[in-house]
Amino acid sequence: MTSHISLNNIDPGFARQVSEQILGEAGKVIVGKKDVLRYILISMYVGGHILLEGVPGVAKTLIAKTIARTVNLSYSRIQATPDLLPSDIIGTLVYDPRTNDFKPRKGPIFANIVLFDEINRASPRTQSALLEAMQEKQVTIEGITYKLPEPFIVIATMNPIEMEGTFPLPEAQLDRFLLKVIVDYPSREESREILKRIHLIEEFGVKSVASGADIQRIKGMIKQVKISDDLITYIIDLVEATREHPHVRLGGSPRAMISLLLTSKANALIEGRDYVIPDDIKFVAKPVLRHRIILKPEAEFEGITPDQVIDNILQKVPVPTPGV
Repeated sequence: MTSHISLNNIDPGFARQVSEQILGEAGKVIVGKKDVLRYILISMYVGGHILLEGVPGVAKTLIAKTIARTVNLSYSRIQATPDLLPSDIIGTLVYDPRTNDFKPRKGPIFANIVLFDEINRASPRTQSALLEAMQEKQVTIEGITYKLPEPFIVIATMNPIEMEGTFPLPEAQLDRFLLKVIVDYPSREESREILKRIHLIEEFGVKSVASGADIQRIKGMIKQVKISDDLITYIIDLVEATREHPHVRLGGSPRAMISLLLTSKANALIEGRDYVIPDDIKFVAKPVLRHRIILKPEAEFEGITPDQVIDNILQKVPVPTPGV
């Protein structure tokens, strides 16, 4: 899709059209999981990274690959293993006998969309190298710094059940992810649809329906989406409530507030609006906050989850009247 309107102008209709095309094309392969697909789209528009958590077999990898193919961007996949080295991700210098010199061989991190499968299987050293690239959007190979392409987004997957041979991400590194999305089992009706469509799904070739320029243009619109002072206060109240909650040992940081602001603006654009409403903030609250809340040990012992805490906070914090 191309546009004839200046990049400086906000055009919610354009953002909605691009979003509907991407989600519609991805929906031809992915049964259900509409919210998961939308969260990935939000991450792309904000320029953040997303962590998909779920047991094996719930289509985490398929979701990431499908959404990547709907956009005309470079894509790479990295399968994490305990022996994966940082150089396997970022690249290294290779001797070229023809020139009698060393040349950089760039790793798979040099792509617009990078799928990092089973990130908790990579060693802490390799995780750190990946997360540094995510944060800085550049890598250093033997003292030479290389910029990563724009847009750049990492979609990491994680299996929360299997613990043997894995290296859980520290909280500080989890915080680098804009969103953490739980990929659940399909519903009974979705399971029925998957079985009916399995051969069509296997044969379906996902088309590219948007370009990198489209994504960058929508990303540029984010700062122009309006949000009222009341809703800014609402975001602050929500994050502060995570710090004051009786079951929470460590709540959301200012980065959580910023993430709520940006992702709610992105969701507004997907809906075709140039202003934020409370429902935008509520929609992104769980994936923004769940990995930024550390529960007290006694709360974990009782089986309380971050999502339950967030639900409780959303019920208790007063919602301002919609308006701009």
